[in-house]
Amino acid sequence: MMSIHSQKFSTSRTLYNLLLLMSLLSIIHTSALHNTKNKGHGNKSVAKSVPIVAASSPISPPLVFADQRLQLVYPVIQKFKSTVTLDPLGVTKTWVGSDICSYKGFYCDTPPYNSSAVALASIDFNGFQLVAPTLDGFIDQLPDIALFHANTNNFSGTITPQISKLPYLYELDLSNNQLSGPFPLAVLGMETLTFLDIRFNLFSGAVPPQIFTQNLQVLFINNNIFNQSLPDNLGSTHILLLTLANNKFNGPIPTSLPKALATLTEVLLLNNQLTGCLPYEIGYLQEATVFDVGNNQLTGPLPLSLSCLEKVEVLNFGGNLLYGMVPEVVCASLMGNLVNFSLSDNYFNAVGPICRVLIERGVLDVTKNCIPDLPFQRSILECAQFFAQPRMCPLMWYHSFIPCKLHFHNTPLSSIP
Repeated sequence: MMSIHSQKFSTSRTLYNLLLLMSLLSIIHTSALHNTKNKGHGNKSVAKSVPIVAASSPISPPLVFADQRLQLVYPVIQKFKSTVTLDPLGVTKTWVGSDICSYKGFYCDTPPYNSSAVALASIDFNGFQLVAPTLDGFIDQLPDIALFHANTNNFSGTITPQISKLPYLYELDLSNNQLSGPFPLAVLGMETLTFLDIRFNLFSGAVPPQIFTQNLQVLFINNNIFNQSLPDNLGSTHILLLTLANNKFNGPIPTSLPKALATLTEVLLLNNQLTGCLPYEIGYLQEATVFDVGNNQLTGPLPLSLSCLEKVEVLNFGGNLLYGMVPEVVCASLMGNLVNFSLSDNYFNAVGPICRVLIERGVLDVTKNCIPDLPFQRSILECAQFFAQPRMCPLMWYHSFIPCKLHFHNTPLSSIP
């Protein structure tokens, strides 16, 4: 028979084991509950338990420029590059990195103020066919630029006045683009500028007279929409190459113009709205190989002074309101060099035997005139209507004045009236 002490020990042990079992069951239950919650949260719990490590991006080395002047223009170039909307030749792909002097279209040189420095000296975008809405903020932000050539692209907008602050710019060619607005007044007074070409654009309005007496050697402003009379000071110009064609210039040809342009080899005034009579002073254009005033509204007879243009190869008076007899003395004296002499689409009514020789040779074109015995002339009615309205030139006797000694080319003088 078990003692009372043994019974107490047995009871205590039983209670201890029971409590231990209950504790184990509680732990198992809690663990199971925790696992169930984790399964309910899915990847979210896993994501919380996995530390996020940021991917390290490679650090680009700093750009190193050959000169701080190049570093200065680098952001200017990159900003302009971002505005280019079309680059069919892939030119801008080369505009990468710090070696600006190797960019296509960019050229470096020593600036005039520092023989040991390197600067962006010139840009040649000719024929790149780039499209951009403006050149503002580009040309004017290149402080050492001397030449900027960008013909045959599709740049639009206007020319910023800030280009007047460029101290070394002496050649500016923006021809054959879509630039518009008034004549770029900023070029006035730019003492270094000697070459300005803005032809084949959409500039309009008046051309400031000052530009013709500025120290320019070349001025090409043809094929725009300039609308004004030719200024009187045009006769004082020292420009060596000048084209005014294909605009809307009006009024008479200044009598002082030919003397001023006496050194020009080409005088191009075609496709404007010039009026009045041809001045005898065109006989002073003795270096001219081309004289073209076609498609204007000039009237009167041809001045005999044309016979002084001994070097001329192309004469174009077509598409005007000229009349009278085609001067035999002009045909005789110019016969040696003339390749093309157009008097078509006028109102000439007589042509002599020497000039007919030029017609037979295919040199002289007198179609669509009022010459009775030649083919392809205007109708009788059209000619009658024209001559019913007299058109007289002031100082008509000047048209017979010949300001040179004539040299005839194997032509019998007896045939010259």
